Amino acid sequence: MPIRLRLTLAVAAAALLLAILTVVLGTLGLRASLLRSIDQDLTRRAASTARELNDVDNTEERGGLDFRDLRDEVYAHAESSVQVIDPSGGILVASPGLPSRALVSPSVLAGLTTRPVRLQQPSDGTGGREARLLAVQVIRPEGRYVVVAISPLATVQTALDRVRVGLIAGGVALVLLGGVGAWLLAGAALAPVERLRAAVATIPPDQPSQVLEVPSTRDELAALARTMNQLLARTGQALERERRLIADASHELRTPLTVLCTELELANQPGRSHAELVESVGHAALEADRIVRLAEDLLLLARADQGGAVVRLNVQPLDPVLSGAVTAARARAGARGIALERAVDAELSAPIDADRLRQAVDNLLDNALRVAPPGSVVGVHASRYDGVVVVEVEDDGPGFPPEFLPHAFERFHRAGQHRTRQDGGGAGLGLAIVEAVAQGHGGRAEAANRPGGGALVRLVLPDSET
Repeated sequence: MPIRLRLTLAVAAAALLLAILTVVLGTLGLRASLLRSIDQDLTRRAASTARELNDVDNTEERGGLDFRDLRDEVYAHAESSVQVIDPSGGILVASPGLPSRALVSPSVLAGLTTRPVRLQQPSDGTGGREARLLAVQVIRPEGRYVVVAISPLATVQTALDRVRVGLIAGGVALVLLGGVGAWLLAGAALAPVERLRAAVATIPPDQPSQVLEVPSTRDELAALARTMNQLLARTGQALERERRLIADASHELRTPLTVLCTELELANQPGRSHAELVESVGHAALEADRIVRLAEDLLLLARADQGGAVVRLNVQPLDPVLSGAVTAARARAGARGIALERAVDAELSAPIDADRLRQAVDNLLDNALRVAPPGSVVGVHASRYDGVVVVEVEDDGPGFPPEFLPHAFERFHRAGQHRTRQDGGGAGLGLAIVEAVAQGHGGRAEAANRPGGGALVRLVLPDSET
């Protein structure tokens, strides 16, 4: 359901509830006020009649009592009626139009005390409609009299009906006006949102980094537009990285695939000697291994991008991992006249994934051995420092070009002429793998040039003892 319709229905429902409460509370309040006014009038009328009844001469005998003043008092007021009941239960005097029987039941008369009793009941004297009664007893020497003041509620009911009709009409108008107003107001409030949505809908899928116009209102809509621009910028950057990754991966795969196809074609040619066939198959196997490594590296980086688990941490010593990496690289280092140096505390341990850390160190040693000059030293060091474990690989080569350092861990980014395919360079994923492994451990990777020359790459990992 559209927001505009939901807001309109909510406002209309609130207006309807308000109208119902107004009708109910208004009529109840008015009824209570009118009844209080009637009760006050009945109290005055009953008190006036009771005074006249008390003023009748008490010294005369019952047959000689003069109730003319009492009758004049009863007949003098037309707004309310009075009935006086004598001690025998008969009607002593009554306003015109009242029945000849007592308006109050015998049970009420029997329970009447010095306090007045208010009643509301149908009355024949009011055409069968409800009436308000007030019964007051008057004690005289000859017995107890009861003065009953009565006022019909027809006027009250008429006033309540008129007020109720007016309130209902006003409530209907309030619901209609509230609904229409809410519809128009919601439309005006949501119009900028609709324009923003339409602007986003027109952005081409291949150009998500386009900038939306930010309103100058400095309100929630402006904040939404800025947030959308930030989201579009991040989406554009992600799309650009994906395009670059696909392009770079295609470029990196093209060469080994071409070589692999060439070697297989050569091997398939007739007249090839056994030695030539073995050589072609060997070259093909090397290129196949190269393709497999590249695919595995890309899979690891893709898993890291998606937030998947790259490492499985387990607290263990670092020395066996680093020692294994140095031993594996020793033959290659010896062939180039490069010495390998390892400085690791045998007691140093941390929560690591041994396989992934070994992969990262192997990548760093491969890069270092590729550029280190003969007779130099490549060092592998690990130590605990200031609450973290630091693993370093350094060489005496030419170091990183200054313009390369800000992009050292970007994928398919190589450090210029010193680390290219022509001298045996890799695909440009080695340092990206190193960074992914470091971040998987909850740490970071750093690249820098040594003050005395050469490159230094550092893995900063969390320490199990912190």
